[in-house]
Amino acid sequence: MTDDADLDPDWLAEFEAAARRPLEARWRYAFIRTHRPVLDDAEYRAFDTMADYRRWCEEHLPAWLGYGRFQLPAG
Repeated sequence: MTDDADLDPDWLAEFEAAARRPLEARWRYAFIRTHRPVLDDAEYRAFDTMADYRRWCEEHLPAWLGYGRFQLPAG
């Protein structure tokens, strides 16, 4: 366990201020809503197989969304 003396005082002050906020406020600020290109552009999508879904993700979604297959670096 970390002793409070080891923590950055600014970080600790921010944490303590956040802990004093009402639960409703903490819940509201807990999530960052952002538009996800392609994913949020249709109400829903359905695929017959997981392979179809994975292929669609690889062909249509930007890599930074993280829906592509994990690739181990060569070497």
